[in-house]
Amino acid sequence: MDNRINQLIDNWHSRNITGIFCRNRQDAVEKILEFIPLDSSVGFSGSVTLDQLGIIPLLEKRGNNVANPYRKDMSRQESLNIRKKGAQSDFYLVSPNAISFNGELVFFSAFGNRIAGISYCDNVIVVSGVNKIVEDLPQAIKRAREHATPMNCKRLNWKAACLPDGICKENICRFPEYNRMCCQALTVEAEASCGRLKVILVDEDLGF
Repeated sequence: MDNRINQLIDNWHSRNITGIFCRNRQDAVEKILEFIPLDSSVGFSGSVTLDQLGIIPLLEKRGNNVANPYRKDMSRQESLNIRKKGAQSDFYLVSPNAISFNGELVFFSAFGNRIAGISYCDNVIVVSGVNKIVEDLPQAIKRAREHATPMNCKRLNWKAACLPDGICKENICRFPEYNRMCCQALTVEAEASCGRLKVILVDEDLGF
């Protein structure tokens, strides 16, 4: 393991966050399944990283009660209600927009369920590829705003100001002209409850 990754995991430890390094996505999937008991409910936020792992269908197939707000046959209101339910599950799965080498985790959210799940669920599992690591917190916020959010707007055809060219225009991205995606921001600096928040860092490029 690279010395920098060792240092990052040590930085998480000093912040009461458990860091786990996995060589590949399959190892990460096995670790997630190991952490989550069969009788536990699971919530999650939309994530390219989680899609690439294929973890949600695996949890559903093995019998976990998964609050999945992204099924095609549901209405917008049903989806929003399930997001609220997911934020109160036994476990919450999520991927960050950015990670600093100091150990901070940065998340942006549109509806707030992502922020609620990370902040309040009894058990939170954060999964990230090494491509999301940057040097410090300002760079992490910059990455979330200027890289991850425009990419997600393009992926979901979200009419934010950054959609045409991928450049953040926070100063003009206002309703009703634009449908802004980065409505809430959360920086996790530390964790009060030991063991509640785990970060699985995968030695691959995953997500945005």
